[in-house]
Amino acid sequence: MGVALHRQVICALDTPDIDEALGVVKRLRDHVNTFKIGHALTLPYGLDVLERLREAGATRIFLDLKFHDIPNSVALAVREAARRHVWMMTLHITGGPAMITAAVEEARSAGDANRPLLIGVSVLTSLDQRVLTDYLGVSRPIEEHMVGLSKLAIDLDLDGVVCSAQEVKPIRDALGSRGVIVTPGIRLPNTEVHDQVRVGDANSALQQGADYLVIGRALTGSANPEKTLEQFGLVAN
Repeated sequence: MGVALHRQVICALDTPDIDEALGVVKRLRDHVNTFKIGHALTLPYGLDVLERLREAGATRIFLDLKFHDIPNSVALAVREAARRHVWMMTLHITGGPAMITAAVEEARSAGDANRPLLIGVSVLTSLDQRVLTDYLGVSRPIEEHMVGLSKLAIDLDLDGVVCSAQEVKPIRDALGSRGVIVTPGIRLPNTEVHDQVRVGDANSALQQGADYLVIGRALTGSANPEKTLEQFGLVAN
């Protein structure tokens, strides 16, 4: 399957080492132009790390901090992300309608040129049904729960949602053409799942309706990124 790599593959920079992160960007910038960062880089280096990554070749940056706070606090976070020209960012849907609305309004106020895409998180890919039910008190099945929260997110004008490859089809069926779906936990066959329990393969996720795929260790640790992307079934147009 031909895939516009610069549009659909997001490389996860899961390292606290800025030199390592910059090196990965420089090595992969000809293969992907979107890179995801989280707490590992923003806590030690602040949001100034965004510009350093851009200088290394990261055309688009996905700020994955999963905001979940009172509406005003999340709105302020969205404002700063927009000011820093973040392309995409995450927030927890369970923050509720008021929080989501505040985030959406703040994003819109930044104008089309600076507006970050707001992506809702429902259930982390590291969680399974047992944890969801026994520890978090959610009685409905994980798929039903994620579909319900995803519909809420899009109804409240978020730009998209996060889900594993296992939930892409039911969520896409529920959303129709509305919203983008970002799918982490993309793995090659017969490889370790690490700390994610709900994983899947690239082609199935895309065929079932995912718009963006997040790939981490398999890509950042590859000596031959082009070959690795071919193994995923992803080739440049």
